Amino acid sequence: MGEAQRKEVAVIIPAFNEEQRILTVLAAAKASKLTTEIIVVDDGSVDRTSEVARSVSGVQVIRLKKNQGKGGAMVKGVQATKAPILAFIDADLGGLTGQHIDDIIRPLLSGQCDMCVGIFRGGKVWSDMAQRVAPFLSGQRALKRELFEAVPYMSELRMGVEWGLNNAADRRKAKVVRVLIRGVSNCAKEQKLGILPGLRARGLMYKEITEAMVKTRRRKPPRGPRRRR
Repeated sequence: MGEAQRKEVAVIIPAFNEEQRILTVLAAAKASKLTTEIIVVDDGSVDRTSEVARSVSGVQVIRLKKNQGKGGAMVKGVQATKAPILAFIDADLGGLTGQHIDDIIRPLLSGQCDMCVGIFRGGKVWSDMAQRVAPFLSGQRALKRELFEAVPYMSELRMGVEWGLNNAADRRKAKVVRVLIRGVSNCAKEQKLGILPGLRARGLMYKEITEAMVKTRRRKPPRGPRRRR
């Protein structure tokens, strides 16, 4: 990839109460050959997420005192870097490797697209099924910084951030590609929290996604400066 390979790439990992799972994700980020910066945003966790993340050398940790939702955490991560390429990885993944992360980043560096979305295949049944139904909601993606910044209300979208990014890409007619990341799965909310709390958390997630869909439809993209005649 020559010159393109030397572009700075920030991997941003929003995390909420992920002390038991985040080390696996950080090991993959450290193993990535294309990543130049790793940022963990602890979104108001009440466990040891920040401490565990800080135990890994070369990782910048941002600790938010109050939970701001996934969108708010992602915004804080972006504000902490000047990298032109941003990659977002969820903090609860199993089976993730550095190669998977590189597979998501590489199409950006080679100029193939403006955003690349990683899709689960060959992992746990529920993860594969969810992404077959709604692949556009995958949290594993790399994109150009200007595309992220095209959503000025990103911090309001919470778990609906992926919908907001997709909407921005559609409005800007950005080129989006998908790559399969095999053997990777997320941890189900019911597994993390227990059946009833997990179901409540899942319901809240769907509510926030629905609210993001409504909000992005209502918001009009900012107009450029008017031309003088």
